[in-house]
Amino acid sequence: MFTRAFAVFIAGISISSVVSVAAADADAISDESAGSIEQLMTAGWQIAGYASNSDNRSTFILFKKPNENYLVQCLAGYDVTRSPRVFHNCYRLR
Repeated sequence: MFTRAFAVFIAGISISSVVSVAAADADAISDESAGSIEQLMTAGWQIAGYASNSDNRSTFILFKKPNENYLVQCLAGYDVTRSPRVFHNCYRLR
């Protein structure tokens, strides 16, 4: 059941990132934002870590890229009080 819920969660994030308006490459984005999860994966970033909150409504995903000297951390989640309900916020860790 957990793996199915996780797959649905990731699918929701992927769908929401398509709607998101951001630059195509994480390297070209300012320090405030690192783009979307979909853009990071497309640009060759790899998942380095994963941590879920106890309420299972939000998740931290840590990304690394072999030729970059910084990491990118994303907070992704689902909130029924928001529109759109799936949200994410990615930023660089230096």
